Amino acid sequence: MSYYFKIKMSTANEIILRPRFKFNVAQNNEMLLELFEETKTAQSDFIVTRIDDHVFIKIPKAKQHFWSPQLHLEINENDTTKGSTIYGLFGPNPTVWTMFMFLHFIVAGLFIGFGIWAYVNWTLGNDFAIQLFVTLFMVIIWFALYFGGRLGKKTGTNEMHQLHHFMRDTLRSKGIHADI
Repeated sequence: MSYYFKIKMSTANEIILRPRFKFNVAQNNEMLLELFEETKTAQSDFIVTRIDDHVFIKIPKAKQHFWSPQLHLEINENDTTKGSTIYGLFGPNPTVWTMFMFLHFIVAGLFIGFGIWAYVNWTLGNDFAIQLFVTLFMVIIWFALYFGGRLGKKTGTNEMHQLHHFMRDTLRSKGIHADI
């Protein structure tokens, strides 16, 4: 099964919002990291940033939209094969992801709080219709957030493939052929 097919399968998965992948190459990790460093100035289609063993590949600001993905590569030395292991993670801009998770936690907290309040009022024999309504409304909000994330992922799928092809072409430019 080819690497591209694995990525394609992961993006079609109904649960995964941030597809991941992993593969091994025979080259040293420092050589691979320097290869991505060189691509910073050699092209203008993507923004490439390196921090230690991490490489971030992003769409330029002028071409970005709210759901534009980025590719995070972690290139680690593999002692057993004398090569490197590349871990990849596609995801939205970290600011968008943080906001998205913050909203999920707020909805979960409100669901639990109003659920407990509704239960206490029910147990005491008091009216609990408003608390029950808010509790059920939080479920609807959670589904809206989930489907919003799915829509965002679908919107960014083309850019995700562009990022993947850039990574693949960068590696192949130096004759690095892995199962990618």
